[in-house]
Amino acid sequence: MSDALDAALRLVRAQATLTRRFDARLGGLHGVSLADFTLLLRLGQAPGGRMRRVDLAEALGLTASGVTRALAPLERIGLVTREPDARDARVAYASLTGTGRERLKEMLATAEETADGLFAAPVWGEGEVPLLVELLTRLGGTGPRA
Repeated sequence: MSDALDAALRLVRAQATLTRRFDARLGGLHGVSLADFTLLLRLGQAPGGRMRRVDLAEALGLTASGVTRALAPLERIGLVTREPDARDARVAYASLTGTGRERLKEMLATAEETADGLFAAPVWGEGEVPLLVELLTRLGGTGPRA
């Protein structure tokens, strides 16, 4: 097996492990998945806490129908709402509600705590996490600061 394939398979396994850990914490405390949190976080960073659904899909690497499916349960529990565009009826925005903003703050604290635990010393040394961020960026990985 090549080093490249070994690295790719290890990355896939690490991603699955991270997803399970975040899903357990976010689901247990807030009733959302990592995918839900990522979507809410992206909306929270958008001007006015809202984005066109098509732009949200692109930012998350999903299809437009994938975003619609992802937003539906978040709309049902009152974290996001659908807003029509005043000038173009074909355009719809996803927008955080007031409740969504408050809950996102709580979720963000849980996610930060989870990430801090995953990347803590002595397993991770000084400068290794920023290096990992750089290496993942080379593979096309983007984060909330991108």
